[in-house]
Amino acid sequence: MPAEPVAIPASYMRGGTSKGLFFLAADLPADPAARDALLLRAIGSPDPYARHIDGMGGATSSTSKVVLLQRSTRADCDVDYLFGAVAIEAPLIDWSGSCGNLAAAVGPCALQMGLVDGAPADGMARVRIWQANLGERIDAHVPMQGGRVQEAGGFELDGVPFPGARIRLDFLDPAGGGLPLLPTGHARDALEVPGLGTIEATLLTAGNPTAIVAAAALGIEGHELPRALNTDAALLARCEAVRAHAAVAMGLAASADEATRKRPATPKLALVAAPADYTAADGRAVQAGSIDLLVRMLSMGLFHHALPGTGAIALAAAAALPGSLLAPWRPDAGAPLRMGHPSGRIETEAEAAEQGGVWRIRRVSVDRSARRLMAGHVWVPR
Repeated sequence: MPAEPVAIPASYMRGGTSKGLFFLAADLPADPAARDALLLRAIGSPDPYARHIDGMGGATSSTSKVVLLQRSTRADCDVDYLFGAVAIEAPLIDWSGSCGNLAAAVGPCALQMGLVDGAPADGMARVRIWQANLGERIDAHVPMQGGRVQEAGGFELDGVPFPGARIRLDFLDPAGGGLPLLPTGHARDALEVPGLGTIEATLLTAGNPTAIVAAAALGIEGHELPRALNTDAALLARCEAVRAHAAVAMGLAASADEATRKRPATPKLALVAAPADYTAADGRAVQAGSIDLLVRMLSMGLFHHALPGTGAIALAAAAALPGSLLAPWRPDAGAPLRMGHPSGRIETEAEAAEQGGVWRIRRVSVDRSARRLMAGHVWVPR
């Protein structure tokens, strides 16, 4: 007689321009292999049809994600946040990085799960988050009303069709998770990529390990939309070659082949260009004068429909570093970096300081919104 499926308590959350399944770590197997097998089946991966028909995933890098939460054992944090990027067509969960968009949902979800003590009934609750993948601290400022998380509001986030309540995220010392801010020690590096030659890049660790290159170096102008970019197999192959060689240069993989096979989530790859007028994915006009630069960023091998939250963090950090590829577009002191992405615009603030000849990113802040879409149980076949 077939075994009964197992029911796992879970919440389905939108955070920023992503969504994913949120679990209490204690509700999952302690053995990592058994845990990953269960999570893959819950999402519906691997799916050779790339549709996630038999699972909760959304068949895109933005919607094929899992989050594990638990009360933090750290005195300076309330909750530990572990993030997994789930491959769609392969039996793989990449735990090497974080998700800045889903970080916006961690505070609300932790409050709703009862993991945070002393939250105010009204006003702003500060949820101190330990990002366990990278060893970094995030402070989420979550609005409360009547003892509940306030989700409704007038804050509009490009890439999300409906407004919500504003959640402020402060990424504190986002390069403090064990990797240096500049893994190579340089604000600019020259990557030798077979078939492409020398590609100039800024390689840094802030939010996630990230490689930044000029859009023109990979044959695009920087204003194109993902629906066109993601059908260009040759472009995607060039991008992956650059990303994989950046992983080797950053010490994240022993070879480019290893980076492609085992580490698809990080480093992220961002393609940047000078401001230009363009039409966003929803048909709105974005004026060159309203942005400081254009960004098209890849996630799990495809161009993102907006901008990964950790990508925005890395780009703002890079703009604050003298000599980086983004230094020419550095905003005035105290002003946010305004980036144009496929769904519109995003503004991110970075606070940097030089100490003993070494640059440090003290804080990067960004505004997001989040919402609980569903809570209950995920049924997983044994």
